[in-house]
Amino acid sequence: MLKQSVFVAVVLAIGCVLVLGLGTLASSQDKKPPTATRAGLHQIHAAARALEQAHRHLERAEHHFGGHRVKALDLVKLAEAEVKEAVAFAKANPPEGSKPAPAATSAPGTTPSAAAPATKP
Repeated sequence: MLKQSVFVAVVLAIGCVLVLGLGTLASSQDKKPPTATRAGLHQIHAAARALEQAHRHLERAEHHFGGHRVKALDLVKLAEAEVKEAVAFAKANPPEGSKPAPAATSAPGTTPSAAAPATKP
C-alpha cells in the first residue's frame, strides 16, 4: 500500500515537472508573451494542490527507495516553485480585456443592500 502511494506520488511529480517544463519551452518560442486565462489559472492551482499532496506523501514515506524518494521530493519542490512563478506571472499579466476585481466594501457574504439599510425619503 505504501509502495503504491509513493509510486503514484513519484509519477505525479515527474509528470508535473515534465508538463511544466514542456509548457515553458513552448511558451518561450512565442514572440508575444501568452496571457493566462481564468480556466488556466484554475488548472495551475489544481496542480499546486496535487504537488502539495505529493510532497506530503514523499516526506512521510518510510523507505528511501534507493535515493529515488529524495530525488522525487527535490523535483516536487522544484515544480512547486515553478507553479508559484506561474501564478505570479498570471497576476502580473492579466488576460486582455479582463477587468481587475472590484474592491470589497461590505462584509463577506453580504450584498451591498444588506450591508447598509435603505432609508425612505
